[in-house]
Amino acid sequence: MEKKKFVVGIIGLMFGRAHLEGAQSNGVEIGAICDIDEERLNYWGEHYGIPAEKRFTNYKDLMNIGLDGVTVAIPDQLHRQVSVEFLEAGISVLCEKPLALNREDICAICKAEKESSARFMVGQICRFTPGFVKAKELIDEGKIGEIFFLESEYAHDYAKIVSDQQVWRADPARHGVIGGGCHAVDLMRWIAGDPQEITAYGTHKMLPTVPYDDTTIAIMKFPNNVIGKVFVSTGCKRDYTMRTLIYGTKGTIICDNTSDHLKLYTVDEDDVTKEPEIIPVDVNNHNAHGEMAAFVDAITNNKPILTNADEGARSAQACISIVESCVQGKTVYPDYNFA
Repeated sequence: MEKKKFVVGIIGLMFGRAHLEGAQSNGVEIGAICDIDEERLNYWGEHYGIPAEKRFTNYKDLMNIGLDGVTVAIPDQLHRQVSVEFLEAGISVLCEKPLALNREDICAICKAEKESSARFMVGQICRFTPGFVKAKELIDEGKIGEIFFLESEYAHDYAKIVSDQQVWRADPARHGVIGGGCHAVDLMRWIAGDPQEITAYGTHKMLPTVPYDDTTIAIMKFPNNVIGKVFVSTGCKRDYTMRTLIYGTKGTIICDNTSDHLKLYTVDEDDVTKEPEIIPVDVNNHNAHGEMAAFVDAITNNKPILTNADEGARSAQACISIVESCVQGKTVYPDYNFA
C-alpha cells in the first residue's frame, strides 16, 4: 500500500512562499494556501499550480479540510492567535520565528502545545543553515575544544523593507532584537545553552521610521563559564549577514549564513595556531527544504521536534530580556519557566 502523503496548508504568502516551496520539494501535498490579500493569493496560486478550490482568504476555513499540518508565516503579532487555534483543533503547526513578542503570548503557545494532540515547531532557520550546521558538527566533534566565548550578529538594513506592506515591522512590540535578532540569539543558544545573565545597550540613530532602538549590543553569560556577545542592527549600512565566531580552547570557527565556506582554526602539537582550514558549505540562508523535512519527519515518524515551543520560548525570552536590560539600564536574569 502506498504511504499516505502529508497534507499541509500554507498561511501567509508574503513569507510563506518559502514554506510552500519547501513542501513541494519534499513531496508534501499542498492542501490549501491562505492569504488575506486575494490578489496575492491568486497570483501565487497560479504561479505554484494550486487550484482555486484550495485557495482561502480566512485561515479558519483550513481547520476542517483534512490537513495534517499548517505553516504560519504571518506578522509576528498574530502568531499566538493562529497557532493556538490550530493546536486546539488538533492540527500540527510550523510557526515562523520568533515564537511570539511577549511573555504572555509565549506562555499561551507553550500551554496550547502541551494540551494538544498535535505537534508544534518554531522555524528557527539558523539550525538548518549549512554553514551553521557544519560549525555545530565541528564543535560537537571537539575540533575547537571547550568553548569560552562566542559572538554573533544580525545585521539587516530595514530602511527599504519597513513599508506600508510591512508596517508591522515598525510596531513597538516588534523590537528588532525580538523580531530579527532572535536568529542570532537562537544560534548562540543552540551552541552554548541558555544565557543566564544579560546586560545590553541600545542606540537609535539609523532608522527613524521605527520607535525602537535600531542598534543593540548585549553581553551574556552562558552555562559553564562561557561568555558571549550579540550585535543586532536593523539600520546598519552593509550587506545582510549573520557573521558568527566561536572561540574554543583548541581553535576558532568563523562562519556566516551568506558565504560558501567557513574558516576553522586549530593548533598543532605545540599549541601553535595553524593556517585556517577553508571548509566549503552550501549557501542557503533560509533552508525551507530542510526545515519542512524535519517538521514532516517528526510528525509522521513520531520523532522529537528539536525546535518545539519551549525552545522557541527560550530564544524569545532571551531577546525580551535584552530589550528589558536596555530599557531598565541593568542586568536582567531571564526566567525560562513558561508553565
